[in-house]
Amino acid sequence: MEAGESLSVRGLSKAFNGLRAVDGIDLTIRKGEVYGFLGPNGAGKTTTIKMILGLVTPDAGTVRISGRDLSREPHEIKRRLGYLPERVAMYPNLTAIQTLRFYAKLKGQPTEGLDELLASVGMNEFADRRVGTFSKGMVQLVGFAQSLIGRPEVLILDEPTTGLDPNWTRQVKDRIKEANRAGTTVFFSSHILSEVEELASRVAILNRGKVVAEDLVAALRGRTKARPRLHLTLHFQREEAAAILRAIPGVEDVTVGEEVVVTSDDQARGQAIAALVQAGIPLAGMRTVDPSLESVFLEYTESTRGAVR
Repeated sequence: MEAGESLSVRGLSKAFNGLRAVDGIDLTIRKGEVYGFLGPNGAGKTTTIKMILGLVTPDAGTVRISGRDLSREPHEIKRRLGYLPERVAMYPNLTAIQTLRFYAKLKGQPTEGLDELLASVGMNEFADRRVGTFSKGMVQLVGFAQSLIGRPEVLILDEPTTGLDPNWTRQVKDRIKEANRAGTTVFFSSHILSEVEELASRVAILNRGKVVAEDLVAALRGRTKARPRLHLTLHFQREEAAAILRAIPGVEDVTVGEEVVVTSDDQARGQAIAALVQAGIPLAGMRTVDPSLESVFLEYTESTRGAVR
């Protein structure tokens, strides 16, 4: 592992019943970064995560975390990790605070400060309630709090905001950012692409068990064939404006709704504004929307779909 690397995966492969779930992937996550791991359902994300954690034995390849080989030092490595699975399962007869104490003892961590940890995810008023009475979202929050015990060097999260309402989602995202600012490396999968754009500096896209793209979020946006869209707010003359815009060379598409949305190259966008001003059509507002990570994701994955988790 090179200096500055927190997690390194080389040639990782796994097959189930002859079907290759993960096909020789390489990943490098740097110390202190937030790294998003994307892919359609069945792409092999969860299988990859389980191999990184030592929960599934790979057919080939190596995993190194904080400079240590997982196959040689599994127990030492796991003490440095925090993990939130996609499907959280806990003892229903334990309360939330008892659950955290249980996991703290498993990790060899002190049990002091666990009340504050529950409070940090918005669960302080439920600390003494049994987990078996909780909603799916509440269980998810306790699971997330569990992953933060001991301030792990590497935090591995599989769909961390599943089942959460917007307020609880914000709690989780804020805690991820706080942990990262404190030095924790974060590796997480999510199907909520806006969430990945907000949190991650780099992402990898997995499709049919292979990494089909990996880069900075901004750089991946730059690769997409989708063009920026100009959103124009017009209180009047929308259809007249649309007719003028469609006649401009370089304009690919114009849609009329609450806003008039123009898809075009850079030069045509400038010409579009000038043409409306010249025609005497008043603009109440305008904004440019760059291609989203969703556009990139669809370009890399929509033609084929994976077959295993």
